[in-house]
Amino acid sequence: MKKLMTTAMAAALLAGCDTTTDDFPQLGYEAGAVIDGGGFGNATMNNVMVQSAPEEYRVNLARRFASEIDSTVTFEFNSTVLDADAQRVLARQADWIRQFPEVRFRVYGHTDLVGSQAYNRGLGLRRAQAVVAYLASQGIGRERLEAVASFGETQPLIATEGRERRNRRTVTEVSGFVETNPLVLEGKYAQVIYREYIARAVPPTSLTALTGLGGE
Repeated sequence: MKKLMTTAMAAALLAGCDTTTDDFPQLGYEAGAVIDGGGFGNATMNNVMVQSAPEEYRVNLARRFASEIDSTVTFEFNSTVLDADAQRVLARQADWIRQFPEVRFRVYGHTDLVGSQAYNRGLGLRRAQAVVAYLASQGIGRERLEAVASFGETQPLIATEGRERRNRRTVTEVSGFVETNPLVLEGKYAQVIYREYIARAVPPTSLTALTGLGGE
């Protein structure tokens, strides 16, 4: 009787193993034979994206740049001159850009709808070139700046055939990374993205703390 029960229990266990194997076929292979399909949750998914999708870095930085800094400057009619307001905006852009030496930026030029499309395309490009030159004068390496793809009059903010300053603009955007290696950041994504936040968290030195106690 004891032998019969043992045989029955073994059969039941084997049946249970068969069912488990049917439900989880990877258990029927040696370890490492089945490649993970990314089904271990968000943590695995996010890690894979960070390691294999540098485009995500660019998008995140572009969103930060556009939300924290005014990316647009405007121009007088038929002009490429950067007035005082434009220079102030570009100085702030340069301050932001200097925080991210790994990143390249592209400047797009636009015009209003007055004038021919061919002339306006050239004018838009010259405006972009003026912005690049100014950013370079603020210590940004020219290899990280690009004045390209002038949209001329084809992408107005305000739909009007007349003169409109808001359409006469340049837009600075994050375009990519200095290196072409897709793993240029080598696991330092958070360090780069949040560099200035980390710097702000550093406590002041004793000397700084003391000098801040008195005086006006």
